[in-house]
Amino acid sequence: MTTFAELDLLPELQRAVAEQGYTEATPIQVKAIPLVLEGRDLMGAAQTGTGKTAGFVLPILQKLARHASTSASPARHPVRALILTPTRELAVQVEESVRVYGKHLPLRATVVYGGVPMDPQTQALRRGVEILVATPGRLLDHVQQKQIQFNQVEFFVLDEADRMMDMGFMPDVRRIISLLPKQRQNLLFSATFSEEIKKLADSFLKSPVMVEVARRNSVAESVTHIAMPVARERKRELLGYLAQDRDWKQVLVFCATRLGANRLAYQLNKDGLHATAIHGDKTQPERQQALEEFKSGKVRLLVATDVAARGLDIEDLPLVVNFDLPTVPEDYVHRIGRTGRAGASGSAIALVSPDEHERLEAIEKLIKLDIPRELVPGFEPDSRVVSSMIGSPERAGRGDRSRGRGRDAPPRERGRESGWLPRNLERNSAERRPAERHAGRGSQHPADPIFSRPYEPSAPTSAPQPASPQAVPSRPKGQIAALLGGLPKPKSP
Repeated sequence: MTTFAELDLLPELQRAVAEQGYTEATPIQVKAIPLVLEGRDLMGAAQTGTGKTAGFVLPILQKLARHASTSASPARHPVRALILTPTRELAVQVEESVRVYGKHLPLRATVVYGGVPMDPQTQALRRGVEILVATPGRLLDHVQQKQIQFNQVEFFVLDEADRMMDMGFMPDVRRIISLLPKQRQNLLFSATFSEEIKKLADSFLKSPVMVEVARRNSVAESVTHIAMPVARERKRELLGYLAQDRDWKQVLVFCATRLGANRLAYQLNKDGLHATAIHGDKTQPERQQALEEFKSGKVRLLVATDVAARGLDIEDLPLVVNFDLPTVPEDYVHRIGRTGRAGASGSAIALVSPDEHERLEAIEKLIKLDIPRELVPGFEPDSRVVSSMIGSPERAGRGDRSRGRGRDAPPRERGRESGWLPRNLERNSAERRPAERHAGRGSQHPADPIFSRPYEPSAPTSAPQPASPQAVPSRPKGQIAALLGGLPKPKSP
């Protein structure tokens, strides 16, 4: 293993790294740091949690150390490094890394992102900063108000480029690039590399070096993957049961939409499980509060969307649950990248409904991994689709991978043994037939027999008989005058 001392870093940087408890560099850091110090443009591909942030922050700090100044004059602190990130959370995380690693150097750094007032950011920019971390939209807001000058930028970093592209930020990114000096060093980092990302890199990188410490779109080997087939309408019930039965303490749950995240968190709280949602519709203080409650253990389940969760840095997160499978397979790599970071073990569970089976196969094809299936007794989907979702027999498991209590009992009986059952389900459990419970039907009310009764043609009905002439009094036929011509005169006999 390579130590940070062997990477020829400044003593101030080595001391800051040691104070964080790091002695050995990760593979991406070993490859990226020397190249950045040489002044090369770089394309870095690494899984989330491999230390790629330090891979570009440390060499940038070292190369900017020659500009370090204790002067209070803003003119002595122009923007020399610009780091773009797609989300607020990731921007905060990167800026924090800059402050931590550069604490022994008189270099200034700040972060600007949307969702909060601009005034404090404007004041920080006016005081002068060498390193600026920003999201594209808010950065352009400051540019429009002429709060930032880019004429002395030496380093440009595009972090999480794939997510930047997915979120539609490319027009903003290209506009920002056009404002930068032609002579600069460019670094592009991404957890996944598609052909579109390569085309983007070709548009502004100059003879870049590709640093790839793992194959493209790969996932950490320390993460265990499990897919649990379940009917869509019973996903929440299964999630709540697993959280209680397996005593989950800290779980990051991914939903497809903001509305879905809100609804799931609301229902989980009603079921007695402490949960909160984090997504783009919430203000930055609300998102920060949700994250802090989750880290402190006050909240057991953090329900998130892809955009909000990007950049979340949760130390030793043990489990990620895909409540909804992503429509884009690459997003699965980003989601489960929240666990198993820096070599730690982690688990990724996907609740897969029959209509998501093709998405699961696309994910397996992308990551080149057969994800084992686990059927939770009592929560199996319809028997007609189980075989297609399970595939080969060696993939299937019936709870043998689980670590909970009482696997042989039906889920509702096990729920009572463990002291938990969703309140709204407990009221209706007595009304449901045992066959219905085991078949995994999600309805809480007896089904209308019209949906299960065989088709029976209705008896023919006799056509209504016309009324007899005597029933309706006859009316004398009136004569209608011919248009413009009047009525004909009666002929004489």
